[in-house]
Amino acid sequence: MSNLEEIDLVELLAPAGSREALIAAVESGANAVYLAGSQFGARAYANNFDEDGLREAIHFAHLRDVLINVTVNTIVDDTEIPALKEYLRFLRDAGADALLVQDLGVARIAREIIPDMPLHASTQMTVHSLEGVLALQEMGFTRVVLSRELSLKEIKYICANSDVEIEVFMHGALCVCYSGQCLMSSMIGGRSGNRGRCAQPCRLPYTLVDEQGQDVLGDKAGSYLLSPRDINTIDVIPDLIGAGVASLKIEGRMKRPEYVATVVSTYRAAIDMYLSGQDYRVDQSARDNLAQIFNRDFTTAYLVNRPGKNMMSDRRPNNRGLLIGRVTAYDWDKRLVTVKLSGRLALGDQVDFWVKVGGRVTATLSDMSNVKGQKLNVAEAGDTVRFAIPSAVRDHDRVFKVYDARLMEQAKEKYSSGAPVRRIPITAEVKAAIGEPLTVVLHDQHGHCGTGRTAFIGETAQKRPLSEEVIRKQVDRLGTSVYELQELTTDIQGAVMVPMSEINEARRQAVEELDNQRLAHYPLRVQGLKPFKSEPCPQTATMPKLFVAVDTLAKMQAAIAGGADGIIFGGESYEHEAITVMDYEKAWHLAQKANVRLDFNLPRIMKDDAQPFFEKILTAAKKFPPAAVHVHNIAQAALVKRLTDFAVHADYSLIAYNKSTLSFFKDYGMASATLSPELKWQQMEGLAKHSPLPLSAIVHGRLELMVSEYCVTGSFLGNVDKGACSHPCTQGRYALKDRKEAVFPLRMDQFCHMHVLNSKTLSMLPHAMKFKAAGVDTLQIEAKAMTEKEITAIVRAYVQAMKLPADLDEVQEAALKTQEGSDITRGHYFRGVL
Repeated sequence: MSNLEEIDLVELLAPAGSREALIAAVESGANAVYLAGSQFGARAYANNFDEDGLREAIHFAHLRDVLINVTVNTIVDDTEIPALKEYLRFLRDAGADALLVQDLGVARIAREIIPDMPLHASTQMTVHSLEGVLALQEMGFTRVVLSRELSLKEIKYICANSDVEIEVFMHGALCVCYSGQCLMSSMIGGRSGNRGRCAQPCRLPYTLVDEQGQDVLGDKAGSYLLSPRDINTIDVIPDLIGAGVASLKIEGRMKRPEYVATVVSTYRAAIDMYLSGQDYRVDQSARDNLAQIFNRDFTTAYLVNRPGKNMMSDRRPNNRGLLIGRVTAYDWDKRLVTVKLSGRLALGDQVDFWVKVGGRVTATLSDMSNVKGQKLNVAEAGDTVRFAIPSAVRDHDRVFKVYDARLMEQAKEKYSSGAPVRRIPITAEVKAAIGEPLTVVLHDQHGHCGTGRTAFIGETAQKRPLSEEVIRKQVDRLGTSVYELQELTTDIQGAVMVPMSEINEARRQAVEELDNQRLAHYPLRVQGLKPFKSEPCPQTATMPKLFVAVDTLAKMQAAIAGGADGIIFGGESYEHEAITVMDYEKAWHLAQKANVRLDFNLPRIMKDDAQPFFEKILTAAKKFPPAAVHVHNIAQAALVKRLTDFAVHADYSLIAYNKSTLSFFKDYGMASATLSPELKWQQMEGLAKHSPLPLSAIVHGRLELMVSEYCVTGSFLGNVDKGACSHPCTQGRYALKDRKEAVFPLRMDQFCHMHVLNSKTLSMLPHAMKFKAAGVDTLQIEAKAMTEKEITAIVRAYVQAMKLPADLDEVQEAALKTQEGSDITRGHYFRGVL
């Protein structure tokens, strides 16, 4: 790696979904900004930047020593790859400093066509262990954004044992699911979070029900059981910096520029306070500003502890505002409310009343008085005020300020004036002499300089010779530039005259050259990285094999009884039991006896503390080698390659969505892959016919929509926030029921991760016979959520269906539909995703 600019001790990284937000971020003190163009960004509904806007944004930021990281962090369809390549070349030409990517296929393409562009691994890659960070470091990534489920201790361990830059989120919205692992939005509504179009089903109401469908929480919790609070790390900034984090990231590309300005300026002050060596103390006004601008209540997520229900905004999924008082009286005739204030309130502010009956009441203050009827513009904590509201409220109802007019105006000043707010200090040297051109030399604090000279040759003054005062007046006319004159040195020889317009032109030249020198250090680039390369090898059509994923020996036996060709054994246990070396050995012997193939499955989430357990199984498995090991992230692929010579299978969590990703898998030494369940049939066929690897397709089972570090049963029934969970999940089965009465089963694994399963079972039974012609090598049944009886029956049904002709008669089709049942879905095979 070379020519990478050194960053400060820690970078403050801000979001920008619009030009106004970009200006707000830069002027409020961000060291770097992440944003997206009009395509391939994970916030497709933000305003984002067109090509001219991106060029302008990069120029604006670089001139102010701010980096621009562009998000290209969605999975990409093959039909989009030509546009992607063109876009990547544009980003390099435009001067972007880094690309933030999710899709390993996109990373591969970027390495091929713009090899010197720094690559940042998005949190959508689900990197949550040192093994994953080291794997990406080895591949040449310059930065890794860690999953938001890690603790300070885990982050510190990763930082101390890796050389790549580590980025973590420090403020903003949280996903309840591990980022990059969520299928809920796409499976429910066709809008893929992996494609930047998440519909946020986690912010909708759900009821926790038992096996009889009964609500088990009642009024012990709100309805928003999947809606996390916002992360706020203002109190642990010293710990994050001390952990060795290179970049602290604010979430919020969908947020308004006032939000960006407020949050960035608040954290800028906090970081500077700590770095200056002062006692680290955050005053109440800073806390209030963060809460006021937007909050769903706050949490530190998993950084400090396991907060359980205290991480969730279960009673309100949107902005709470700031509590500023309670109702003391309501005049029903005049519709006037009386409020005892615990915070500041002013005209122009908007308030929400959280009423006991009927939801909430909202009012914007256009008129306010005290109890004596005197008009007020502003009232402070301790005052009692009266104002009109549209609906009735009751005594003791809480009052929240959800819009603070003064705070918003202060924030707007950061981006709306048209002139720079944070200026760069410079010094100026001006020399003037008779018979010589006047020169202006400008210096910044980093040693850059710009020089301008007049075309006019200095003459003897007839009336008003140049003075330092006159020169200062002209040189200090920097209003439209980013600079601020701090010191002026003049060398005036004789009674010389130079026209003011000439001095202005020399100043303009000096500013332009200084701009160019400052911009010459950007963009950041790396050297010496080799591209990934592999050649496609067309697949021949053969009868696909039928593999079944299970987590117990009993389910394995059921799959074998049904006629399965192979077993995928292990991974997460839906029975909440650890899978041991002995379990694996028994599975191996069972497979040998039945003459079926055995693959070993790793869990989707495997943190550093769990990794030694699986290292033990992998090492022991050398005596009883599996046909392949199924991996779910780059960390696991690296681990299996490091410890064994087993074949590696990239399972669906690695998101094989395009040919470039499949080629990456081959480059990395993987032997086969499962296609993304978000692909539709035509996309799957296109990939299968020209894939460099044998492919599997998931055809049956309840797909996992989410995998979460948060467990709703442990949080609200097991008291996990008190330090030790009572494991209610081992006493019975639970599910989440949505507002449309759809029921999503929950399964908790041996690591206490919660898996939210689809309300309907994916079934391609009537189409099982068509996969041979499509070129798919293996049909994969996800059977961990099934009973043994169900497994045997459905496996037997697929074995029979795969032998049928592609064109079924009415009797055959009706029989298959009877076998699969009515509560099924075809997933995305015939509808794709947005």
